[in-house]
Amino acid sequence: MSASPRPQAPDEAALDPDAMRQPLADAWYCVARSDALTSNALKAVELNGEQIVLGRDASGTAFALRDRCPHRGMALSKGRFDGTGLTCPFHGWRFGTDGRCRDVPTLSSSDAADFSKIAVHRFPVRESAGFAWVNPHLGSPSGADVPALPELGFTAAGSVVIELVVEASYDLTTLSLVDPGHVAFVHDSWWFRPSKDLREKVKTFTPTPHGFTMTSHATTTSSPVYRLLGGVPSVEIEFRLPGVRLERIVAGAKRVANYTFATPLTHNRTMLTNALYWNMPALNLLKPVARPLMRQFLTQDQQVLQHAQAGLDRKPTMVLFGQGDLPSQWYFRLKREALTAAREGRPFANPLVTQELRWRS
Repeated sequence: MSASPRPQAPDEAALDPDAMRQPLADAWYCVARSDALTSNALKAVELNGEQIVLGRDASGTAFALRDRCPHRGMALSKGRFDGTGLTCPFHGWRFGTDGRCRDVPTLSSSDAADFSKIAVHRFPVRESAGFAWVNPHLGSPSGADVPALPELGFTAAGSVVIELVVEASYDLTTLSLVDPGHVAFVHDSWWFRPSKDLREKVKTFTPTPHGFTMTSHATTTSSPVYRLLGGVPSVEIEFRLPGVRLERIVAGAKRVANYTFATPLTHNRTMLTNALYWNMPALNLLKPVARPLMRQFLTQDQQVLQHAQAGLDRKPTMVLFGQGDLPSQWYFRLKREALTAAREGRPFANPLVTQELRWRS
């Protein structure tokens, strides 16, 4: 007698099992710096396996199109752009920045072929915090309640941006943004962590739209970075779907923001972008020092994540254990809720509650 199939739990029945293993399809992802988009050049980027060409039209508006001519598959990013249209370098087909085909120069005057319905897929693109963000959702607008774009909240006097490609999955890379336990072991640097002793941390986490925030707390001035602010700063750290970490540091009128974004390139490659902003012009003198230190910090994450991915490739399971791993579990709960809400056509309902966590770091 054959055994009856195991009943599915409600959350298992509601979702395609593969959906939880993929980046959210309907969300905003950081794809390029805003200053990299000009009205006389094109920029090719990759987003979750999709090849996309970015640019800025003559009026200054950014656009994002699928980087593929529908004629023979040529990358449009390899062609010319004059601020109003893209010309495919293979046969000269011309497309407007709205994706519509404007001209097929190889047609003869007697050819009745109508190219007016030919179009390249156009992706929504927005600009915020000095970056261009693309939503790779395909098909008709879903109307889903998608996470808001990160904003800076002050006028920056300067910034430093570091980008590194991590040969690891999007989920594994994103977990590093919410994992407090790895800091003491991966980021063991004199300038970031002068004390080598593990200390118990007690922090309060509060649900926020599409994520959670470690609520603002006063920190010590033991870090050389904090000493530059000339006072005891308060620090607030927010995580937001799909993979955004926003650290805001305030000391009186002085503001520093340390933002990190994860962008899926392919199934096993993720871009990590770290942007540091400040509103104190004097800190611009420290850019030559800040850049290599930030790259060292991000490279430490890159290396450990790539080694961890190799282990998960051999055995794709993780044991999330203790309060220090709760934020990682929260990430998967938030992601599941986003998928379920989109499937059911309802607003996102944050499943988390305010909670105090304790861990050693």
